[in-house]
Amino acid sequence: MSFDLAFIWAGLIAFAVLAYVVLDGFDLGIGILLTFVRNGEERGAMINTVTPVWDGNETWQVLGGGGLMAAFPLAYATVLPALYAPLIAMLLGLILRGVAFEFRWRSRRRACVWDGAFALGSLIASLAQGLALGALVQGIKVVNRSYAGGWWDWFTPFSVLTSLALVIAYALLGACWLVMKTAGPLQQWARRKAMLAGIGMLAVISAVSLWTPFLNAAYAARWLAWPTLLFSAVVPLLVGTCGYVLFKGLIAGHERRPFFAAIGLFVLSFSGLGISFYPYIVPPALTIWQAAAPDKTER
Repeated sequence: MSFDLAFIWAGLIAFAVLAYVVLDGFDLGIGILLTFVRNGEERGAMINTVTPVWDGNETWQVLGGGGLMAAFPLAYATVLPALYAPLIAMLLGLILRGVAFEFRWRSRRRACVWDGAFALGSLIASLAQGLALGALVQGIKVVNRSYAGGWWDWFTPFSVLTSLALVIAYALLGACWLVMKTAGPLQQWARRKAMLAGIGMLAVISAVSLWTPFLNAAYAARWLAWPTLLFSAVVPLLVGTCGYVLFKGLIAGHERRPFFAAIGLFVLSFSGLGISFYPYIVPPALTIWQAAAPDKTER
């Protein structure tokens, strides 16, 4: 029995990326939201909600990056030179927030300083991830199996939009996590922030969705071709449904429903990107099979 290992590995890496975005997303969102909280006890309560799952959430990033290097070395060697600047900024942001997270509990007198470092690291990492995502969606120039673009190709109006979108999305996920995990005034504050972030996320989803087909003719053809036309017609309805569940849950006082509705928005957005990309792993130059490692390596 023959298996398409390249396709299977692409699915595993896609799942790892989605798991990271969702699971570490609310960590990053809480860091972003710390910027708006002055009370030290409330900041401590916010950070405490992610303490039990902190280390595990980071693991999915390692799986995604390691899987890409092992199963698709050509894609790894092409994407990294194209995205060195945002990826390095992301890693520095993650290091900063990791150090701040550990030292906050060891330096009570300077807890506010480490809270600021945690918030700054979270914001830098989120912005960098959004820039990298936008650069990948708009396409990477490849000639003779090597990156042929410029140093600043990752910085465009579209990548700035996706960067802003990801910050808002993480803030929504973090606020909904706080709604589920806290009580009292902090929970009410989180509900208000979730309402604002929810409105912002629906706005940026609409903007990115309308812009993406104009980046590449293949994207427009794929979304308007059969059978993906069915999905593209249903997506606005599904997004609207998730938005309704999100706001209804926040207004009605539900604790878990808004968080799962926010995850639904992430999954729909990720699925839309998958449909736009497929079968490319480095659009518009390298397909999954072109970038895959030799069969003997995969086996």
